[in-house]
Amino acid sequence: MKTIDDLQVAGKRVFVRADLNVPLDGTTITDDGRIRAVLPTIARLAEAGAKVIVASHLGRPKGAPDPKFSLAPAAARLGELLGRDVSFAADTVDDGARSTVEGLADGQVAVLENLRFNPGETSKDDAERGAFADRLAALADLYVGDGFGAVHRKHASVYDLPARLPHAAGGLIATEVGVLKKLTEDVRRPYAVVLGGAKVSDKLGVIDHLLGKADRILIGGGMAYTFLKAQGHEIGGSLLQEDQIPAVREYLTRAKEQGVEFVLPVDVLAAAEFPDLKTKAPANPVTVSADVIPADMQGLDIGPETRKLFASKLADAATVFWNGPMGVFEHPDYAEGTRAVAQALLDSPAFSVVGGGDSAAAVRQLGFDENAFGHISTGGGASLEYLEGKTLPGLAALED
Repeated sequence: MKTIDDLQVAGKRVFVRADLNVPLDGTTITDDGRIRAVLPTIARLAEAGAKVIVASHLGRPKGAPDPKFSLAPAAARLGELLGRDVSFAADTVDDGARSTVEGLADGQVAVLENLRFNPGETSKDDAERGAFADRLAALADLYVGDGFGAVHRKHASVYDLPARLPHAAGGLIATEVGVLKKLTEDVRRPYAVVLGGAKVSDKLGVIDHLLGKADRILIGGGMAYTFLKAQGHEIGGSLLQEDQIPAVREYLTRAKEQGVEFVLPVDVLAAAEFPDLKTKAPANPVTVSADVIPADMQGLDIGPETRKLFASKLADAATVFWNGPMGVFEHPDYAEGTRAVAQALLDSPAFSVVGGGDSAAAVRQLGFDENAFGHISTGGGASLEYLEGKTLPGLAALED
């Protein structure tokens, strides 16, 4: 896989497929971590005299322009972080994009409007996707893939476009792949994996693949209740994916046979109602045993004893991968479980990887220093699919 060191970029139009899929509250960016992550690549190209064309998706518009998914706020924030003017094209491949790109001088940067405003970006039809890639290719001379959060998608700008232009991986993708290899090849042990988040179905593939690699797997978040139910425990009104219980039971059996330690919550914070995440009004949760959650209550965070248990299981680890919060961390009454895991990673001597998505947002929201962790990934889904052993289209497209 070539890197930008292998490209002659001065005076060239360089298309950078970034991941600017930032969370928005109206037009206000609530977490600019993904913009900061790609910043070094964009700055380096601009400083080398490239005409930099940055493109990304944001959210899930249905193949047509939708103002609430505009990349304009991300373009403005990118300009602030770069400390230079950043042009913004009001479309992806039409007159706005063409005129914006034509107006770039060496060292200048432009951002195209949301790629998913065009149905060709995400089309499952190869011809439609290819036609959109052709139009994107007409805007540039070179391609740099640096949107790690999208490399698991077979989309036009991720998969088809690199085949049409001389291409290389940006600094972010090179870093991400290097880190993930430390979780799959020649891993330092003990190797602990912490999985949380809402749906167990999102994590079954990575659990399946890691059963032969990890020494212990800690389960928290909403997905823990399906595991507890599979063990025959009462979980009240907690989140449950009943159709996944047979698969969960199979994994628990395989883990025991292979000597992989599964660690589940022993207590949880529970309440009768889901908390109000807008007002953050006090939720007044109670701590209950994880094996007998009252019928009229739902578990919303791991409890104090589980926090201690999880910390003890991470204390001697040499490698830790963490994906998914331990509870509804957006509400202060249910943030302590996620905070405890983050702190345990900092207290451990382990090489720690925080696997993108909500986990990365939680680390920043809870006030931790990102640089204190071994690595914070920009791609939750991409990280998980890599760890599942899947071929990621966006990475395959960058191989020579």
